[in-house]
Amino acid sequence: MMLLEHDAKMLLAQDGVPVPDGFLASTAAPAAVGAEPCMVKAQVPIGGRGKAGGIRRAETIAEQHQALAQLLGTTIKGHTVRACRVEEIVQGTECYLSFSLDPVRGRLHVLVSAQGGVDIEAHAGKSALLAADAAFTLGAAIDATRQLAGGIASPIRETMIEAAEQLVAEFFKFEATLLEVNPLFVRRDGSWVAGDMKFTVDDNALVRQPRLSDLINRRADAYPESALKLANGFDFVVIDPAGEIGLVTTGAGLSMQILDEIAARGHKPFNFCDIRTGQLRGDPTRLVRALQWIAAGPSVRSVLINFFAGITNLGEIAHLLVAAWKAVPELSAPVTVRLIGNGYHEAIAVFEAAGNPLRIEVDLDRAIAAALAPLGGAYR
Repeated sequence: MMLLEHDAKMLLAQDGVPVPDGFLASTAAPAAVGAEPCMVKAQVPIGGRGKAGGIRRAETIAEQHQALAQLLGTTIKGHTVRACRVEEIVQGTECYLSFSLDPVRGRLHVLVSAQGGVDIEAHAGKSALLAADAAFTLGAAIDATRQLAGGIASPIRETMIEAAEQLVAEFFKFEATLLEVNPLFVRRDGSWVAGDMKFTVDDNALVRQPRLSDLINRRADAYPESALKLANGFDFVVIDPAGEIGLVTTGAGLSMQILDEIAARGHKPFNFCDIRTGQLRGDPTRLVRALQWIAAGPSVRSVLINFFAGITNLGEIAHLLVAAWKAVPELSAPVTVRLIGNGYHEAIAVFEAAGNPLRIEVDLDRAIAAALAPLGGAYR
């Protein structure tokens, strides 16, 4: 989950990371008054906002209001601008610093450059951009950064080391996957300021991060998917409001595979869902909520449930599915359930005792075909 720039800066500023003074504006004429001149920056969770026209310089308060009026409500790379950060303009040498997790190798990738700004990509592969891999520990990250900074001329070198040590500590503190500061302004007096920031955190770690959880809860309108996961304990993302088929599935990889299978057959999934069967613990509440959200989909005409059980007994899951289905009478679309794993025959007995309200399949391809049949797909 990528934090919006304003939230990332406010979060790290609480720990002493220097950031430009600024505020969040959601109207064209906010009560707060920004500095003159100032920068008006669209708050969307993507990079490249400047090149997309999402960052404007305003010389006066009137220009600030004009920039806000022009940006609010617009769309940048598929994201609607609902707020902008208005902040003071900072001067200094523009540098670059980045820490990112390599999830495949479990290592930290460190990038340092004495040249930053919107054209940092032009430095890739050149001597101006210094890169290193390090073991995924705070000490190794600091050592790697110090070694890289050795290739930067003084007096910037010492400031870059100071900034890197402070920022990488924040990276590990919040269990981040990316922390990029570009530009990182180095002033003549040796101080530094994080001019712009990308901060991506692992949303699976939110339960261990009270400050991040509090941020998500306070700003639920800006992070609806993460707020939903925090409140309900599972992933549910509407990927196409006009989608025809709702999904209740377990396992992120298998859930993505089912999305691809449905799209390849010419149909539009309504949502992505990943409910871990082991977390249900005899309570149908999560299933009820997922079915309620699917029932609210205006174009949903079929539902596919896919549970691959290991330790969890499918007999228990069947009881929960029947209870959830009965609890959501507004769900009029037919429901296909693909079950495989421990306790399958017990599950079948449960469904039979309930009058077989759900269509059951063992084979995934047949389950997908059955779920698509109400949409015009073939199923025999």
